[in-house]
Amino acid sequence: MTSGAGSIRVLIADDQEMVRQGFTVLLDAQPGIEVVGQAVDGRDAIARSAELAPDVVLMDIRMPELGGIQATEHIAVAQPEVKVLVLTTFDLDEYVYDALRAGASGFLLKDASADKLAEAVRVVAGGDALLAPGVTRRLIAEFSRLDGGRRAPQHRRVGDLTERETEVLALIAQGLSNAEIAARLVVAEQTVKTHVGRILVKLGLRDRTQAAIFAYESGLIRPGTR
Repeated sequence: MTSGAGSIRVLIADDQEMVRQGFTVLLDAQPGIEVVGQAVDGRDAIARSAELAPDVVLMDIRMPELGGIQATEHIAVAQPEVKVLVLTTFDLDEYVYDALRAGASGFLLKDASADKLAEAVRVVAGGDALLAPGVTRRLIAEFSRLDGGRRAPQHRRVGDLTERETEVLALIAQGLSNAEIAARLVVAEQTVKTHVGRILVKLGLRDRTQAAIFAYESGLIRPGTR
């Protein structure tokens, strides 16, 4: 296990030892990333996260004792600064949507390459866009479709945002990065970052993934919007 100042601290939660060990080896070989611990189930993940205060938790969804969704929800409330990256076997596993709603910042397939794994950890730790924009767009659109019949009423109004902030929120939901939004609106990327920060504060959201979900649930964006 490597260590270094400024490293992204990662906790791996999975009930399969081979998976935990495999991810540990892959991540410890990456510069700027340090695996600080492992957890064998959801309850262990909650306890270890509280003890170790990692930057990112790699969270398996299906675990004994307490599942990844419940563990994610607990960590999101108790440690909002900790980012949870959900691990799943299937590309559009229905449980992924529940995990995102519980507070996860993104998802990653278990068969991802070492480079993609490291990139996902860095992106989520930095609070930036979730993996590839195309994956974000497809995932959130599918979330909206599957969840459409049981949405809770939205008490946070899009009307609380300025016209430009609403425009930026819509582009986030379409999977555009800050650089792409800046190019679309013909403004500086730093200006977009400022808008994104204000959107998150005004709507009480954790990150861009939650902002995209909000955009779909509020009706601002519909699946298939371009």
